[in-house]
Amino acid sequence: MISWWNQFEFVYPWLLPLLVVPPLLWLWQWRRERDRQVSLRLPSTQSVRGLESWRSRIRPFLPLLRVAALCLFVLALARPRLDLSEESVTAEGIDIVLTMDLSTSMGATDFQPNRLEVAKQVARDFVSRREFDRIGLVVYAGEAYTKSPLTVDHDIIDRFIAELEMGEITDGTAIGTGLATAVNRLKDSETASKIIILLTDGENNAGYHSPELAAELAKEFDIRVYTIGVGSGRETLMPSAPLGGGRYRFKPTRGTVDDELLGYIAETTNGRYFRARDTEELASIYDYIDELEKTEIETTVFKRYEEQFARFLLIGFLVLLLETTLRYTVLKTVP
Repeated sequence: MISWWNQFEFVYPWLLPLLVVPPLLWLWQWRRERDRQVSLRLPSTQSVRGLESWRSRIRPFLPLLRVAALCLFVLALARPRLDLSEESVTAEGIDIVLTMDLSTSMGATDFQPNRLEVAKQVARDFVSRREFDRIGLVVYAGEAYTKSPLTVDHDIIDRFIAELEMGEITDGTAIGTGLATAVNRLKDSETASKIIILLTDGENNAGYHSPELAAELAKEFDIRVYTIGVGSGRETLMPSAPLGGGRYRFKPTRGTVDDELLGYIAETTNGRYFRARDTEELASIYDYIDELEKTEIETTVFKRYEEQFARFLLIGFLVLLLETTLRYTVLKTVP
């Protein structure tokens, strides 16, 4: 019902103020007839008691039918119609592979509660804003694997990101292998824009692909890589040894991010390198990438209307016919 009303409109809405005219005319006529009534004094009302019938009680309301009919005619003149326009949206999305570091150093507490949890939340917020894009997920530590291929099912990507934990993969930081795995997910894509967002908090110390070679591969397939280095640069508590059950022993450590390498990867692929030293900076980086990589959306509107004035005219004539019929039949007054 609400949806139908939202589609309703008048072509000539400036005629709608005329709706007050019929009720005002009726009110003027009613007051005029009331003032012309003649009173008759009787010694007792006993003789006329019970003479009032249902007809006499209904008859004063008969003019309201004519008022309703005139109001319906005014509405018909205003030309009511339903807007049944349709909108066709064509979107050329972007293919995005999120490549996330799951090494134990991501458990460092310079981000609260730790680097990994903050990175997961920011990535999930980013995914929720990329309505028309295909998104994939690659994770790496000492090795790398595809958590999810490119998909438009953002709910499954969100769930996979939320479930990420340290310890899923042999420990280490195989930046080159993680990047090469992400390139492999995108190399056959025919989308005009293909990007990788690679996040790490360390230096390449594992894997069987060099980061430089992986960057050259990305460049060859026209894949733009945004690299993000995470870490405050200050001494912080960092996991040093597993205790079992997902628990770790922590020790104060000053982690290092290979800014030079990450900058090289970004520059080689026509991307950009970002440094996130706290939660706010990391969130703003994803916001910046979101603004930078826009999906092209084309909207075509097909205008279509369904005229409704005939219905108002028909109902108005039926109400007027009812009023006339009642006036000259069952509610007819004797002169």
